Parts: sequence; structure tokens; C-alpha cells
Amino acid sequence: MKEPAGTLFVISAPSGAGKTSLVKALLEKTRGIGVSVSHTTRLMREGEMNGKDYHFVEKDAFVSMVEQGAFLEHAQVFDNYYGTAVANIEDKLNQGEDVILEIDWQGAAQVRKQLPYAVNIFILPPSQAALEERLRGRGQDSDEIIARRMRDAKSETSHYSEYDYLVVNDDFEKALIELKSIVLARRCRYSAQTQRLTALLKELLD
Repeated sequence: MKEPAGTLFVISAPSGAGKTSLVKALLEKTRGIGVSVSHTTRLMREGEMNGKDYHFVEKDAFVSMVEQGAFLEHAQVFDNYYGTAVANIEDKLNQGEDVILEIDWQGAAQVRKQLPYAVNIFILPPSQAALEERLRGRGQDSDEIIARRMRDAKSETSHYSEYDYLVVNDDFEKALIELKSIVLARRCRYSAQTQRLTALLKELLD
């Protein structure tokens, strides 16, 4: 499989590590990169838009897509299904656009099997204490839920060795610079540049 000019960045992190905030800031400061929009069978919530937040589909349609091999990765979360369509991502990558996929380690493992050229990034909190402080700072969860999230965070983090890059979100701006540096370095790789700079290379060598 020919590696496309664009890069698929798979980003994972335990809840509370700041992944969503870092990705949002990265998108604001970097051109030519976007977040993959997943398919889901859950109901649309107030303020959400079909095609922007999710592609909302019926369960039968989702199951049919699974049977057709349309998903790069998919999972069931409680009573709802979520999945990433292969075609949506490959089209963007082949056009030279970079795509971010925010999923957990299990989804990341599914992606690596189908797209081994994907770049995997794991966001780490600076400490357990800082992670718990961030979770409590949201003011949304009970002690029981926070304790479960901390256990889940340890389980998620145990898979860090399966990723290509580790970014510690202690100083937000520093973590953002590191994340952006990974994106820019990937854009300068030989296989991508020879596709993007075909006209320039021809002109320089004629």
C-alpha cells in the first residue's frame, strides 16, 4: 500500500490528560489538518450537527457498514455503536490533508492493523495527583466515578509502549509545541514531500 502524502495521527490519552484541549489548539494553529468525524448510532444531542460532530445513522445501517468492511475501527459503548469510516479518511490523506483520529488504545490497535503508516501519539498527564485534580476540577463527577476514571486511566496508560510518540501535558504550551512539531516533521518526510513538490523538483532538475 502506497503511503499517502497526508498523515493519519491517532491520538489517545486517559480522561483528564487534556487531549481534547490540545487537539483543539493544534487545529487553531495549524493549516491542512482536521479531525475525523465518526459514525454513531446514538441520538443527536442539542446543539450537535450531523456531519460535523458525528455522522448519525440507524443501528441497521451501522451493522451493514460493519459487514461491508467500511470501518477502519468500530466499537460498542453501552447501547451505542461508534466507528471510523475508511473512505472518509483515505480520501483526505490522498489529497495531502492530515487527519486526527481521537480514539482509545483498543481503537488504535485496530487502526494499526489496517493502516500501518498511521502515526500514534499518546498524551500523558504529569502525575496521578495532577490527573485526579483535573478530574475533580470539572465538578461533574462523584468520588465513585472519579475513582473509576483513575482506574481506567491506569489501564489506558499501560498501553503507552504501543505508540510512536509520548507527549506530557504538564505545561500546556510546551505540550502543544511538541504536538505541532510532530505534525510538521511528518510533513517534511521524503515520501510526502516528493508528492507535494513534484513540480518544484522537476523545475529544479530540468
